[in-house]
Formats: sequence, C-alpha cells, structure tokens
Amino acid sequence: MQKLQSFINGQYIESASTETITILNPATNEEIFSVQACTRDEAKQAIQASKAAQKAWAGATTSAERADYIRKMATELKRRKEEFARVITMEQGKLFEDALGEINHAITLAEYHAGWALRMEGEAVKGDALRENMIIFREPMGVVACILPWNFPIAVMMRKLAPALITGNTAVLKPSSETPAATLMMGEVFKAIGLPDGVVNIVPGHGNEVGDELSSNPDVNMITLTGSTASGRAVMQAAAQNITKVSLELGGKAPSIVMNDADVDLAVETIFNGKFFNAGQVCTSVERVYVQEEIADIFVSKMTEKICAMTIGDGLAQPAPQMGPLINSQAVDSVDANVKKAVSQGAKVVVGGKRGNSKGCFYQPTLLVDCNHSMDIMHQEIFGPVMPVMRFDTPEQALALANDSEYGLTSVLYTSDFSTAMLFANNIAFGELFINRQQGEAINGYHAGWKKSGTGGDDGKHGMEEFQQTRTVYLKY
Repeated sequence: MQKLQSFINGQYIESASTETITILNPATNEEIFSVQACTRDEAKQAIQASKAAQKAWAGATTSAERADYIRKMATELKRRKEEFARVITMEQGKLFEDALGEINHAITLAEYHAGWALRMEGEAVKGDALRENMIIFREPMGVVACILPWNFPIAVMMRKLAPALITGNTAVLKPSSETPAATLMMGEVFKAIGLPDGVVNIVPGHGNEVGDELSSNPDVNMITLTGSTASGRAVMQAAAQNITKVSLELGGKAPSIVMNDADVDLAVETIFNGKFFNAGQVCTSVERVYVQEEIADIFVSKMTEKICAMTIGDGLAQPAPQMGPLINSQAVDSVDANVKKAVSQGAKVVVGGKRGNSKGCFYQPTLLVDCNHSMDIMHQEIFGPVMPVMRFDTPEQALALANDSEYGLTSVLYTSDFSTAMLFANNIAFGELFINRQQGEAINGYHAGWKKSGTGGDDGKHGMEEFQQTRTVYLKY
C-alpha cells in the first residue's frame, strides 16, 4: 500500500501527526493508499509558505511568465495522463475512460486560463468632477484556499488553481479525504516544471481540522470550495470571523423537463447519460425528471430498456462497464435509504432499487415512477444512480415544479417550441439552463448556482475575475 505525504513549500514532508487516512478502492474495498493527515499547525505552515511566495509571484513574474508555468502543468499532465487517470479510477471509482476525460478537461482548463495572461483588464473611467479621471485596477486576492471535492479531484483542482495563479494568487489545496492521491501527485508536477516553492501547497486532512484552519485563518484571503451545502455552510461560518471572501459551488437537484414536442429519443439518450455518468455522483447530475403526460409512457418504456441493458463493474475492467461504484459504503446506504423512503411514500420501482451483488460499493441503476412533490426524493439530493420520474400537464406547471427546490444549480429542458424555451429561459430559478442537450458546462461559460447551490462561480471570464479584487484610483489634474 503506497504511503502519501503532504506537499508544503516545494517538498513532500513527514507529518507530525500519527494519524493516517486509509483510502479504499470502492470497486473492490481493497486498501490502496495510506495518507498522513496534516495537523492544524502544518496547515498554518502551508498558508505561511503561500503568503511568503505570493508577493514575488504577483510582482516579480509577469502574467505571461505565470501562463508559461500553467502551460507546463498542462504538458506534464498530458505526459502522465494515463497514470493520473488510473489513480483517479482506483480511489474514486469512475470509469477509466471517464477519468481520462477528467484529465483532458483539466488540461483544457489550464490552457484556457493561461490564455488570459495578456487579456486581463482594468478600466479607465471619466471622473464625476472636472479635470478628474479614475483608474480601476484588478489585483490578486493573495492566498487562496482551494477545498476540493472527491468526485472530480483533478478537474476541479485545475478549475480553481489555473485562474488563481494567472491572476497572481498563490494557493493551498485541500483534497477530499476520500480521494487525495491524484491531487497529491500534483506535487510531482509542480516540482517537474520548476514552480517556485510555496506557490502551491497541498494539505490532506480532515475538514474539522485542516479545512477549518484554511477557512478561519486571517492570512487566507479567499476560500473557494466545491462540495456539499453543509460543507459550504461550515466554510461560510468559519470565514465570517475574518470576513474572508468565499466562492462556493454546492449541492444540486437538477430537473430535466421533457415536453410533448421534444425529440424523445434525444431526451432519453441524454438524460440517461446525464443521470448515470459517474454513477450519478455529479452536482449537475439529473436528479428528477418531469415528462409531459402524453409522452410519459413511451419515455419510461425507452428509458427502462436502456437501464436494463446497463453493465456495472470496476472502472478498470475490460471490457469496460457502463457504470462504476459509488464512492463508499456510506453512499450506498444513503442511496438505498432514499429509494426505500420513496417507495414507502408511494413511488414504484421499475428497474433496480437494490444494492449491487459485488463486494464493492455498487448500487443498481434505478428508475422510479409515480413520483410526486410530496416525496422527499423530489427535494433531497440523491447523489447516486436513481432517476425519479413525475408526470405533468402544462409548461407552466413544469416550470413551477422545477423551481420548487432549495437548490438552483443546473436545469435541462427538451422542447421544439420557441415560446416554451423562452418561458424557461426567462423564469427558471437556476444558474444554468441547457435546452435540448445533456448538461455539462463549458470552460468559457460561467458555472454558478442560485439559492443553496452556492455563491460566486467558476469558469470563463467571470470565474477568473472571482480571484481578483479592485482598487480605484482617482486622478485629479
């Protein structure tokens, strides 16, 4: 079993803690990695290393030079992408091809944000008095704490790290305790490209110790987190001590609405992919499906056929299955409890509804019908391979049902009617709406949630600007 250490000030270090975190392969329940958990003092050490490096990183390197380091990260990831993908599959459970896709996405993110080097802008504004001008500068925040999720450890890392670095910040990364291995391997990448010591540090450990230190330390200038709504709430509470800026991507309960005039085959195919990708363990995953009454039977019939044909297994197996395991046994228990409660409230299981027969953390892909909004499963995030389906009559009813949620991250609509599309485009209470396509945000868009799905956002120009603060200078002449 490989032993992993934290990466602080350019070096892997032996922790003073005697506590280790054992990482299991969720497909086999075999022990694969042992990680030394950082202490609170070691988290402070990482913060101080980033703070010491930040002034030179922002002031003694040009944005073009910073971009060159980010491109070198992308090149090194390309060289080692199969190695990284294999580790991601082993520790997280996603299919190997999907893990390769995650690395490729991280590479694209790095290359995209490196391209901002000579395009970052401030503003020159006419003053409100005679003989006066204003200049609005955009400056780095300083030290950024990046708290990462377990479901996309490298893609989300790069989603946060690349814009943080290009804008002149330094960073402390905290990987999830479920999937720290691939993130800790990034220390080797940073050393290989000659990244200055302290610019990026990696501190594995528990949220109530390492995460709390990153969130409450006065030398951290910004916290960006992708995780559960409960985690986001804890970070906000800790950050409030110092009024530290937070950017949070949290839970979701994505609705997919299928109208009578939709291409049913397209809807079935893309909703199927959007639900069962990574075993439903995606914040933008299809969490509830609304189908207009006239086409509901054919939709359910076609979806049943696809789900019944699914293969499940180890993401490294050949031939490859269509779906891998859940992250751990607790996730299996949670999904199973959600399904049983839905059935007790009147839902009907068409396919699945049971734990997998393997020794790993598997749950059968599940289709539920006869669902309604009195059921918890239409409101609480499942984060697993379960698709509840509810029928509706009118577009206005579907819009009201979709908006009846405490979450507001991603939504999906299938229709060929322009008026229906615009009804949803103008009234959906979500940060994203995908029309006639599978959900999946673009790197040059802006991925941001409403309500309890978060604050701030990632990707594109607006995501890059999250990592900057402004200074306005008034020039009187």
